Amino acid sequence: MKRKIAAGVLFLLITAGFSACEVLNDCEICRIVVRNSSGNIVESGLEAEYCGAALVAYKASNPTITDPVTGNVTSLECN
Repeated sequence: MKRKIAAGVLFLLITAGFSACEVLNDCEICRIVVRNSSGNIVESGLEAEYCGAALVAYKASNPTITDPVTGNVTSLECN
């Protein structure tokens, strides 16, 4: 009887360990922001929440574009 209880407890601990992937469930709210040459926000996009692999992919393709005419910098900002 004790072996069955121990096996059940061990099974529960192992399943809890597999479902505890906190790194992949990390979420952030991101938006695209346009700043002028002084650093002030000129335009701000809508905020969207990204989690896990989508967040990593979105940050990896972080576009920072500088407009040569106005000097405005467009970039991705996440909180």
